[in-house]
Amino acid sequence: MRSFEHLADMQSQVGQEVGVSDWVTIDQSRIDLFAQATGDHQWIHLDAERAAKGPYGTTIAHGFLTLSLLPEMSASAFDVRDTRMGVNYGLGRVRFPAPVPSGSRLRGHFKLTKFEPIEGGAQLTVEVTMEREGGEKPVCVAESLARRYT
Repeated sequence: MRSFEHLADMQSQVGQEVGVSDWVTIDQSRIDLFAQATGDHQWIHLDAERAAKGPYGTTIAHGFLTLSLLPEMSASAFDVRDTRMGVNYGLGRVRFPAPVPSGSRLRGHFKLTKFEPIEGGAQLTVEVTMEREGGEKPVCVAESLARRYT
C-alpha cells in the first residue's frame, strides 16, 4: 500500500499511478451472494452445468460485482493519512473488456487523473484498471470520483 501523509501531496501525482491493490479472489460463493443481494440470477453467473457449455466454459462474475470491488481495492492500494472521511461521488466511463471466470484473482491499478480542491478537502478522479491474474485484457476500466475530507 502506498501512503500519502497529506491530501495536498496527491496534487503532484496527477497523471501517475498512485497505488496497486492486493489481489482479490472471486469465488463462486461471492458470485452467489452478489446474485442473492441484487436479484440478478442469470444462468451465466449461477448455473455451473449450463455455464460449462456456454461461451466461457464456467460461471462468470457479474460486471457490477466486479465494479463493486472498487472500495475494497482502493483501501489496499493507497491511503491518505490526514483525511477523516472519504465518500464515493460517482463514476465516469465504465467498461468490462473481459469476463471474470469464477475462481479468478483480480487487482486494481489506480491512476490519479484529476485533483480538484473543494471546501474541506479534494475531489479525486481516478482511472482504475482491474486486471485478472493470467488474463490478457483488463476485466474492468472505470473512472471513479471520490471526495476526501481533511
